[in-house]
Amino acid sequence: MAEASKKAFVSGHPVKHSRSPKIHGHWLAKHGIDGSYQAIDVAPQDFAVFVETLQANNYRGGNITIPHKEAAFALAERRDQAAQEIGAVNTLWFEDGILWGGNTDGHGFAANLDDHAPGWASKGPAVVLGAGGASRAVIHALKERGVADIRIVNRTLARAQELRDRFGAGVSAHGMAATNELLGDAGLLVNTTALGMHGNEGLSADPARLPDHAIVTDIVYVPLETPLLAAARARNLKTVDGLGMLLHQAVPGFERWFGIRPRVTAELRALIVADLVPKP
Repeated sequence: MAEASKKAFVSGHPVKHSRSPKIHGHWLAKHGIDGSYQAIDVAPQDFAVFVETLQANNYRGGNITIPHKEAAFALAERRDQAAQEIGAVNTLWFEDGILWGGNTDGHGFAANLDDHAPGWASKGPAVVLGAGGASRAVIHALKERGVADIRIVNRTLARAQELRDRFGAGVSAHGMAATNELLGDAGLLVNTTALGMHGNEGLSADPARLPDHAIVTDIVYVPLETPLLAAARARNLKTVDGLGMLLHQAVPGFERWFGIRPRVTAELRALIVADLVPKP
């Protein structure tokens, strides 16, 4: 009997905006794999049942996006180290019948910087703007790469302090008023907030305060060049947009479900960039 087609998914609420089906569809075609990857909108109250029926519906696993990452963490039978430290799951897969949960966001963040700013981890202190779920993945990646001085800046100081307590040594918490002072000797500035997205313009920090060797990256990728990145580029600082994080975080999941480790290429990036352009 022929082997069943390999199936994976991305689940969120809403999820129709997700570019993940285009990314994984590109890799499936590129490698000639008999498989599918689809976006499935699941309301929060239905998510537990959806996960419980994955194996019965022949899914090998899938990606989890907002607002289900914490629920997926709770439902996974086992979790990898990144998921444990970040406290959220964005990738599910089955191993010997056991549902595993992992988090590849930190991997995606670091791999994107490796691609576009080699040596980034040795530039000096890192300033992380924001204290939400994305910042947890960024801080995890920074600690994994040996960044010894990580400064979290957030409008609500208590949330930054929660992350400081979660990640421990080398991580400090600050209110917005301290931003300019913290940038003076920073080697890396990371924006994890929604400031800079279309319809939410504005500068989350002033790159003019950074030293000349600093790198500025924004995990926002719509638009590709946020106001923060534009201001940093005007100052001739090295900038890295957020699209590569999306592309690289997809790699480990595809390998687990479909058995081949795909590559993030210029061709794939161009495909997704074209999809970011508003349709008339």
